[in-house]
Amino acid sequence: MGYKEQYMQWLESDYMDEATKEELRQIAGDEKEIEERFYTELEFGTAGLRGIIGAGCNRMNEYTVRKATQGLANYILKVGGQDRGVAIAYDSRHMSPEFADVAALCLAANGIKAYVFESLRPTPELSYAVRKLHTIAGINITASHNPPEYNGYKVYWEDGAQITPPHDSGIMNEVKAISDYAVCKKMDKDAAIAAGLYQTIGADIDDPYIEELKKLVVHQDAIDAVGSQIKVVYTPLHGTGNIPVRRVLKELGFTNVYVVPEQELPDGDFPTVSYPNPEAKEAFILGLALAKKVDADLVLATDPDADRLGVYVKDAKTGEYHPLTGNMSGCLIGDYLIGQKKELQGLPEDGVFVRSIVSTNMADAIADYYGIELVEVLTGFKFIGQKILEMEKTGKGTYLFGMEESYGCLTGTYARDKDAVVASMALCEAAAYYKTKNMTLWDAMIAMYERYGYYQDGITAITLKGIEGLEKIGQIMNTLRAEAPKEIGAYQVTAVRDYKNDTITDIATGAVRPTGLPSSNVLYYELTDDAWVCVRPSGTEPKVKFYFGIKGSSLADADAKAEAMKAAVNALVEKML
Repeated sequence: MGYKEQYMQWLESDYMDEATKEELRQIAGDEKEIEERFYTELEFGTAGLRGIIGAGCNRMNEYTVRKATQGLANYILKVGGQDRGVAIAYDSRHMSPEFADVAALCLAANGIKAYVFESLRPTPELSYAVRKLHTIAGINITASHNPPEYNGYKVYWEDGAQITPPHDSGIMNEVKAISDYAVCKKMDKDAAIAAGLYQTIGADIDDPYIEELKKLVVHQDAIDAVGSQIKVVYTPLHGTGNIPVRRVLKELGFTNVYVVPEQELPDGDFPTVSYPNPEAKEAFILGLALAKKVDADLVLATDPDADRLGVYVKDAKTGEYHPLTGNMSGCLIGDYLIGQKKELQGLPEDGVFVRSIVSTNMADAIADYYGIELVEVLTGFKFIGQKILEMEKTGKGTYLFGMEESYGCLTGTYARDKDAVVASMALCEAAAYYKTKNMTLWDAMIAMYERYGYYQDGITAITLKGIEGLEKIGQIMNTLRAEAPKEIGAYQVTAVRDYKNDTITDIATGAVRPTGLPSSNVLYYELTDDAWVCVRPSGTEPKVKFYFGIKGSSLADADAKAEAMKAAVNALVEKML
């Protein structure tokens, strides 16, 4: 069926509500808009759904959400998990609470109990709730750090991680098998509550979640000594982090936490930023202004669903605030926690540091320094969660820390997704500890560079929207796969990893070995001098991402090499367009 036929079917269907039909009537003369909304189904991928809110089969709306939930319900029934229920959370985005109830009442209509948070909660707390309540699955209504017009639908399995094989393909197949929206079940909310199929949750999960975080503190003594002297500026960027981040810091003893007032309250329009992403400089404009006013030691920003943390730290010598990339903050937290655990209680012989393939090689250097294993996984924190589960099941390996370059890490195993709440807590604890040693976090960062090497990493992304964009992304990957570059900038390519074809090819010898990781449309170029470049289409946005990393001999040398590599990567991108 073509997009015009799909459009007319929605307009004429008795199943669609009048508001949806009216929205579609408003675009009757806009052929391009009709095509964009109906040329394809909003794909249920390995992370669930993510798309622009609106009417149409290629948009986020109650019908696409209900269809996804019906597919999930069918899979839960197939594996016999219906008696365990599903936990549901949502963020501050437009339609998030509504979509949460659509999902809950679809589950209820299928005889599956839904545990729904009373109000917005962070992604990592949903992951924790799944484990705490022993549900078979979890749903989180969020589009993370995407622009305001987006929303999304993430599915978690019983271990608290986002779905991985075989459950991801099993659920995807069930969703794809639904060809008629009218077969998707729904139920009246009052009837669901009366039947015991809809239960509101809140403090019963909040309180133990916060307690789990507090158990991870290594140096409460340092917080007790100087916590009241540490000045922290924090912004939740209109999202879910406001209450839990402030609560855990206050309960630990950080009394000087200044919240950016303009960004404190939930707001799906994200009025103070065009893009609510703590990776973006724009997100810190108001926070840095407040930091300079109160002379803060560090500035923290969490994204709308509070799984990513952005950081600026003050250099006491110059008064300048330095931004920390996700790689920098992740390594700073990981090095602090692993180092202090070793000093206080020793490390397990089978200790493991897990990172994604596009994260910094500094993680490898840290693992080597402490004599622990470094394990690489594909991009996506669910693969770190999967690795934790594997260690638990096999009894081989003790998880110490996990991180990915996209501003996410996890310091414990209470949850199986990245957690900006615990990362905020850990960085503030580290700030207190280093203060007792007359050091700032920036001093600690420089000490790490001196110990491990001046690693620097970056990313270039090109956005290619719509049908043509999707085709172009495919062309770029096909071209690079067929014609691997022999050099990138000043570096020679020494090996090519093709994760889609499960091969690592040594350029000098031609020898080929497997990657050992699941198939993924990713190309990775190992370069001379511990440099690298990785190319992958984004799983959540219409982008192709070019990651890179270099190693310098000083800050200045690393800056120069990073700029040169960025130029070389941009040249490669231009060649692809």
